[in-house]
Amino acid sequence: MDYANKTGGSAQKKKSFAGNKAALIFFLLTVPTLLLYIVFFLLPLGMGAYYSMTDWDGFSLSYRFVGFKNYIDILQDNRFLHSVRFTFLYATIVVVLKLFIALVLAIFLSGKLKLRGFFRSVYFFPAVLSMITVGLIFNQIFYSVFPSIGQALGIDWLSRNILGNKSTAIYGIALTNIWHGIATPMVIFIAGLASVPKDLKEASLIDGATPLQRFFSVTIPFLIPMLTVNLVMAIKGTLTVFDYIVAMTDGGPAFATESMGFLIYKHGMAEMKFGYGTAEAIYVFVMIAIISFIQIKILNRKEAGQL
Repeated sequence: MDYANKTGGSAQKKKSFAGNKAALIFFLLTVPTLLLYIVFFLLPLGMGAYYSMTDWDGFSLSYRFVGFKNYIDILQDNRFLHSVRFTFLYATIVVVLKLFIALVLAIFLSGKLKLRGFFRSVYFFPAVLSMITVGLIFNQIFYSVFPSIGQALGIDWLSRNILGNKSTAIYGIALTNIWHGIATPMVIFIAGLASVPKDLKEASLIDGATPLQRFFSVTIPFLIPMLTVNLVMAIKGTLTVFDYIVAMTDGGPAFATESMGFLIYKHGMAEMKFGYGTAEAIYVFVMIAIISFIQIKILNRKEAGQL
């Protein structure tokens, strides 16, 4: 009996030691990633939070600690408030149209279509171009191509560069973003459409459901995870828009197209208000975090209720 207890205890100790050794190895494997996360995310975030409470210009060795003054001034800054209104209007236009068009194209390219692979490649091509390149191309299109066509056809509104008008410049930038950014959500939707079980489609067809009923009752529930991913990426991308504005309008005309991301750059790098610009960046970070959290919660609940 004693021998059995000793043998069992020895085996238990060996098993415990092997488990602790495996846990240690797994922990050591995560250390490089953890260090990179601390050095390149948590540390810069903490430093940014500190500098946002100073009047540092980004270059001087000396600066003053001003506490929450930057945060209070930002809420009274009409230029920042305008950038918030512009960014959210721009985000609404781009996100709604981009995801709608991407879904329509995904449905079209998932059907029985000749040269389907070719058309998928054509629609995905813009994704391989950089934002700056696309912005510069569309800048020339809006500056010379469309006005020339408008003058030739005698169409007055098409004869003018929409980027040169404060009320229409936002639509030119939005159109550029939609054309360039539609490929990624389209591919994700195509993957989602491929995951819809064929037996469910056939059962709904036998039950006499119309194409619209099949789409909303069978297809949409399986697309909710893809919609969540696309929404998070699209909202994050539009709320931090920068490259298109730099390439197309540089914030003009008359500061009309200054987004939050672009204004942070202008204040921090061009106007030597690094502390102030960092405080603006903290505001934007909090906005995006709250919006992303809310939309993920809503879509996850919807997914859990439908699947």
